[in-house]
Amino acid sequence: MAKTYKRLDKDQAAVLLVDHQAGLLSLVRDIDPDKFKNNVLALADLAKYFKLPTVLTTSFEDGPNGPIVPELKEMFPDAPFIPRPGQINAWDNEDFVKAIKATGKKQLIIAGVVTEVCVAFPAMSALEEGFDVFVVTDASGTFNEITRHSAWDRMSQAGAQLMTWFGLACELHRDWRNDVEGLGTLFSNHIPDYRNLITSYTTTKASR
Repeated sequence: MAKTYKRLDKDQAAVLLVDHQAGLLSLVRDIDPDKFKNNVLALADLAKYFKLPTVLTTSFEDGPNGPIVPELKEMFPDAPFIPRPGQINAWDNEDFVKAIKATGKKQLIIAGVVTEVCVAFPAMSALEEGFDVFVVTDASGTFNEITRHSAWDRMSQAGAQLMTWFGLACELHRDWRNDVEGLGTLFSNHIPDYRNLITSYTTTKASR
């Protein structure tokens, strides 16, 4: 039986960046490290571009997991930042859940490290509480493809929608006439091939 298409809405969505920490990033092996960091920063840029409420959290920073990726902290200086003292499932932390509910949004866009734990656990907890959950697969990373697909299957079966940051951006944007240059520039900054496309477009436009 086909499920209803729950479309992302920029007025209903919040972004959760879970455990993108220096130590944990060293565990990501299912995607090239440079590409992975680019994808995470692309998601962060999208959150800012669409003015989506964003919540940051880390787990056990004083231990081997390490501090949050500094670029994220710099990009969201005023966003709620919840350094969890030990809870593995971020949803088990009261302050994290309070920060999410304070946004008033029912659509949660989640990415984190590692996929089968730091993303899957809060994703399924949020689904259980009635939120619509969208997992950004290419801004989440883990040890290998086996663990990645196990996590994707588990979340998908629980009702989460799996997306890439590019698909996420297009679904939020809805119509190119809303803003070609702004979103085009964001894409160009994170996708080299897209830069060629935009360069061609702007050159052609200028010569008309």
